[in-house]
Amino acid sequence: MDPSRAFVTNVKRLIVKVGTAVVTRGDGRLAVGRLGALCEQLKELSSEGYEIVLVTSGAVGLGRQRLRYRKLVNSSLADLQNAEFEVDGKACAAVGQSSLMALYDTLFSQLDVTSSQYLVTDSEFRTNSFRKQLSETIKSLLSLKVIPIFNENDAVSTRRAPYEDSSGIFWDNDSLAGLLALELKADLLVMLSDVDGLYSGPPSDPNSKLIHTYIKEKHQREITFGDKSRLGRGGMTAKVNAAVCAANAGIPVVITSGYATDNIIKVLQGKPVGTLFHRDAHLWTLVKEVDAREMAVAARECSRRLQAMDSEDRKKILLDIADALEANESLIKVENEADVAAAEDDGYEKSLISRLSLKPGKIAGLAKSIRILADMEDPIGHVLKRTELADGLILEKTSCPLGVLLVVFESRPDALVQIASLAIRSGNGLLLKGGKEAKRSNAILHKVITSAIPRNIGEKLIGLVTSREDIPDLLKLDDVIDLVIPRGSNKLVTQIKNSTKIPVLGHSDGICHVYIDISAMLDMAKQIVLDAKTDYPAACNAMETLLVHKDFSSDGSLSELIEDLKRKGVTLYGGPRASSLLSIPETRSFHHEYNSMACTIEIVDDVHAAIDHIHQHGSSHTDCIITQNHEVAEIFLHGVDSAAVFHNASTRFCDGARFGLGAEVGISTSRIHARGPVGVEGLLTTRWILRGSGQVVNGDKGVVYSHKDLPL
Repeated sequence: MDPSRAFVTNVKRLIVKVGTAVVTRGDGRLAVGRLGALCEQLKELSSEGYEIVLVTSGAVGLGRQRLRYRKLVNSSLADLQNAEFEVDGKACAAVGQSSLMALYDTLFSQLDVTSSQYLVTDSEFRTNSFRKQLSETIKSLLSLKVIPIFNENDAVSTRRAPYEDSSGIFWDNDSLAGLLALELKADLLVMLSDVDGLYSGPPSDPNSKLIHTYIKEKHQREITFGDKSRLGRGGMTAKVNAAVCAANAGIPVVITSGYATDNIIKVLQGKPVGTLFHRDAHLWTLVKEVDAREMAVAARECSRRLQAMDSEDRKKILLDIADALEANESLIKVENEADVAAAEDDGYEKSLISRLSLKPGKIAGLAKSIRILADMEDPIGHVLKRTELADGLILEKTSCPLGVLLVVFESRPDALVQIASLAIRSGNGLLLKGGKEAKRSNAILHKVITSAIPRNIGEKLIGLVTSREDIPDLLKLDDVIDLVIPRGSNKLVTQIKNSTKIPVLGHSDGICHVYIDISAMLDMAKQIVLDAKTDYPAACNAMETLLVHKDFSSDGSLSELIEDLKRKGVTLYGGPRASSLLSIPETRSFHHEYNSMACTIEIVDDVHAAIDHIHQHGSSHTDCIITQNHEVAEIFLHGVDSAAVFHNASTRFCDGARFGLGAEVGISTSRIHARGPVGVEGLLTTRWILRGSGQVVNGDKGVVYSHKDLPL
């Protein structure tokens, strides 16, 4: 649980306010799906013992849509030609309210929940007797598990300007929700909007940042509000005013999206969704916060200073980092062991703990790979192509850094070292976000590495992002961050791809195949298959599916291989053909990455069937054929559309260090930019440098283009 959300453990009475933009669609009709999801959440919470009061908007918008339609169908042709379908707001409220409540009643009835309706006006709250009676009635209803539903009774409001006036006890459903939270002594107010929470500016502005915890002293003067709600009266300004008022009175408030199907439940689980308003918020936050943009801009400025250094100075930084890692190995080991112990206590899977652990010799191996990287040819400013455009006009295509990289990785602290060294070698700024399970390991590794970066470059060249809350803000910075590299689960990669306009490089799954052809030698097949599966089963390049030619099992060769796998402790699952032949459990899906001592086996007719299977169920990572038939091997090597395709070699060779790249920032299965293990070259782009002696285009008059290739 997020520490700032610990108050949810004491919540019993909950006020939920749902806005017009959540209740209705863009055309004014009811958003039945969203309302259904809302009612299901409230049903679940009610069954868990929460007392729930709902404040809903939407009647005016719904009524307007219905009355405009009614006016349209009853209009004559002449009326239609001069139609201005403006209808009275109070009439809209009267018509829309009955439809809105009918739907709530229907939805709650389907869930075996009873609801009640309260239409109130500002003037009613001016009498103490009304307030007392209201509290007693609500208390009685809540004890019976009834959900009271409140709405401002706009149809009979006496306010002169009911959609603009902001005087009185309350003036819209947002301020009504805040008032009810105080009157009914609620423990929490959740306000559902059409955006994720409160932003520092209009949510559509890419420079706007989601504010996770509102601090009046900090944010009140920083926020720029955009347009008001699409249909409702107040928009975010009204919500913030109501939230600040309730929070100051001691009632926590969360503004979050009503478009998500489970945000209320997430709030009550203590998850950091939306924007929190709390009386003590100023005590939780550091006076000076380094925001996402500041961190990214600082990394870019440092990277430009790094690029301006000569090659030997950049090389020395890497050598100093390698020395620093070895000198601080004992300190790194202590922090890593603490992470591993915590992960074991928390019941993490063995595969994750394996990736988390910096085993003996790991630091020495990392230092060695950094020194190899330092000794490689300088990749920056490398001339890739020289062309004479015209006499005395020379064009060069040169390599240069991408700019700023954001790498989000899970579990493996050694990835931080590899990525940081590659970023320095390629002249890029870097932002790193590791998994919380490696928090201590990442912190000490980051400290050791940045301490070796000279002051004239600046330690902010490599920023360590410590809060998951910062990731959404970073993913919006497409004007500062040039490439995002996620290293982790399919879920992580998918979430990042769906959350940013920044190019994303990486792979979501490592479903690697080994295909044993009829001509394969048994001893070679055993050696490769066992290595591909058992050398490091948690790696993304480990074999997950073994495909076997239908005739390979005719002489008992397959049975021998199966026994060897079982002796090594591999759990076997089969496709429809293999499970029947080998009497093993049938797999639920071929598209499955075990990351453990388990794999799937299936029988195929020939190499073409193997290729088809890989294309249908694989992840375009690494696939291998074992065969002595050269023609069959070539069919496989050129037919499989994966980032890496091997012949008679373990899939475990698909690795940046083993490929001689020094290290890898990750493995990419995309078809744009780098593919396969991504080393220094994958973190570079190109720029054109043109050298002339006063030439001008002038409509190409007098320019004789030669376009002659020149030696490098």
